[in-house]
Amino acid sequence: MSPPAVEPRTLTRRIAALALPALVVLAAEPLYVLVDTAVVGHLGRVELAAVAVGGTVMSVAVWFGTLMAYGTTGRAARRFGAGDRTAAVAEGVQASWLALATGALLVLLAQLFAAPVTRALAADPAAAEAAAGWLRIASLGVPGLLLAAAGNGWMRGVQDTRRPLLYVLGANVLSAVLCPVLVYPAGWGLTGSAVANVVAQSATGGLFLWAVIRERAPLRPSPAVIVRQLVLGRDLLIRGAAFQACWLSATAVAARFGVAAVGAHQIGLQLWFFCALALDAVAIAAQSLVGAALGAGDDTAARAVARRVTAVGAVAGVGFAVLAAAGAGVVPGWFTGDRAVHEQAANVWPWFVGMLPFAGVVYALDGVLIGAGDVGYLRTMTLAAALLGFLPAIWLAFALDWGLSGVWFGLALFMLIRLAFLLVRWRNARWAVLGVTR
Repeated sequence: MSPPAVEPRTLTRRIAALALPALVVLAAEPLYVLVDTAVVGHLGRVELAAVAVGGTVMSVAVWFGTLMAYGTTGRAARRFGAGDRTAAVAEGVQASWLALATGALLVLLAQLFAAPVTRALAADPAAAEAAAGWLRIASLGVPGLLLAAAGNGWMRGVQDTRRPLLYVLGANVLSAVLCPVLVYPAGWGLTGSAVANVVAQSATGGLFLWAVIRERAPLRPSPAVIVRQLVLGRDLLIRGAAFQACWLSATAVAARFGVAAVGAHQIGLQLWFFCALALDAVAIAAQSLVGAALGAGDDTAARAVARRVTAVGAVAGVGFAVLAAAGAGVVPGWFTGDRAVHEQAANVWPWFVGMLPFAGVVYALDGVLIGAGDVGYLRTMTLAAALLGFLPAIWLAFALDWGLSGVWFGLALFMLIRLAFLLVRWRNARWAVLGVTR
């Protein structure tokens, strides 16, 4: 049976119904990392450094998981919109096979290369050794992490946001309780932290695996479908690599302006990532609703969703900008009492606040195009924005000694170029390709 048509009067409620649970799911992992860091931090500097280094390496798996979820959502949503829930779930089955294969490979690589990788990242030998031990254990949870990503993808595609919320929250609460127990009363120390990670990720992955099996879709792997998912993932991976290059370059240039400058830049960047996380929830709603409308052959509904979700994203961006502007004199003090850092943060803040309304539109339109499967265009325009806008601006800021204002000018230029490309694509509607596949 086909999903109900999207009514203009209920679109905002539909977007909120998908976005709010997605926001909680997106926030669960970072919040657990904060709990884990707080627990391990009381063991000592070496242990804290070990988790920081090991967690940085594990973030690669999280990145793969995000790509997998986004790639699966649009494909499943199209089939759901066409009235074929079984085919939508089948996308989740194939994504789960891909998750298991990728997870097994990453576990193998972690066992083989944990020591050299952590030695390259940690200057202190004791911290590097502890990080390698933590990573070898924690990596065993990667298959579960990727299974959860695949499960989130197809469930968002069929507009089921309740079960992912329960699965992710339940497993993370279990792990948040288990972590301090294993670290302290059980006396496992750093190993207890790693085991708690594995338990949370494996439990979440197991719940999503159980959910896809219960759907009674064919479970046999389909190499042809997996290859198409890999092609989609490749474009998202290249796009993500462009983002990483920009963030790393910005931090590298900020560091050349002094310790206070890089500290202020880090505060601004982490707050930016937090806002991006919230705005990404709107993008996830766009992926699901746009994919379903196109799969149903209704380009009018798809365009209506695109307009409404863009408006919601813009309002959310303005809301964050107002809050950020109000907190300009207070928020930096939450992170440090250093006056020099506060002075540098004053250079960052106008750019940070000014970009947020545009970011709301950009993230919403990103979601529209990902839901439509137009990831090739996203890949190309992100590379163009990075190579033609951001990177020249950031290194010019270094050469001309523009300080943090120059760094954040580069980030703003990157955002505005992406916005221009996205608006052009949105208006010409080439993204609105009808059918169960693109």
